[in-house]
Amino acid sequence: MDRVIAAKVFIDVAQSCSFTVTAERLNMSRPMVTRYVEAMEDWLKTRLLHRTTRKISLTTAGEACLKDVELWLEQAEKITALANSGKELSGLVRMTASMSFGFSQLMPAIQDFMAQHPKVRIDIDLEDQAADLTEKSIDLAIRIAANPDPSLIGKPIAVCESVLVASPDYLNMAHQTIGKIQQPQDLVNHRCLGYKNLARHSWHLSQNDQFESVSLDCHLSVNEATALLHGTLNGMGVCLQPRYLANRYIQTGQLCHVLPEWKPKDLMIYALYSSRKHLSPKVRALIDHLEQYFAQHPW
Repeated sequence: MDRVIAAKVFIDVAQSCSFTVTAERLNMSRPMVTRYVEAMEDWLKTRLLHRTTRKISLTTAGEACLKDVELWLEQAEKITALANSGKELSGLVRMTASMSFGFSQLMPAIQDFMAQHPKVRIDIDLEDQAADLTEKSIDLAIRIAANPDPSLIGKPIAVCESVLVASPDYLNMAHQTIGKIQQPQDLVNHRCLGYKNLARHSWHLSQNDQFESVSLDCHLSVNEATALLHGTLNGMGVCLQPRYLANRYIQTGQLCHVLPEWKPKDLMIYALYSSRKHLSPKVRALIDHLEQYFAQHPW
């Protein structure tokens, strides 16, 4: 049996603690996972996993050799990549990204990449919670952050600018009952929509060398940007939105740019991968493609 695949299977089972989960993640049958693990044990002449009807766990020998197997696999993948550097890219890439960015920006970029590399398959998890890349066997995460997780490595591929927006209907109603929004502190009197995963809702704005932080009691909190966007479109209040979502609605007049002279803090969009994982040619090519694509297709 292929020792490289057997090493991948063993490492995945050690992380997932489940033959069934590993079978699903590696797109193979459960009996095949069992055979690869048994082959690893035969080659190393030791039992690597405790197997019971309830759980799978590493033996003492399995724990002792896991890191060495990971290092061996990394070296094997590097050698394979060098040998195949002139060949067409192929294989599976597992990705994760936020729902809003995945829906609005990632799909066309991925479509373009797959058209160029038809033998590459891509599996994407869209979730707003940060996933454990090692635990879920994810090759690449697209994340928007001020400071990315220091346990991950990668590169910035685009800038995420944000804007304050509200619907014309909300602003017309608010102008008559509350007043116009002329300064950042005016927002305190208005209905504002915020992200549920923030303990405090504070919007940090700047104008040249002036800085304002506005603490808000948001009337609606949601844990996903697209839902907040549609709440804003429905006239529910003022919201801080990424430009990659809001720009098209500002251009059509469905949303108004509130306090356009005041700029929210920019965030970076990062392509991140686990520092424990060798970056394969297809993943490196995908990162380079995303950086180039977003530079050529600004939102």
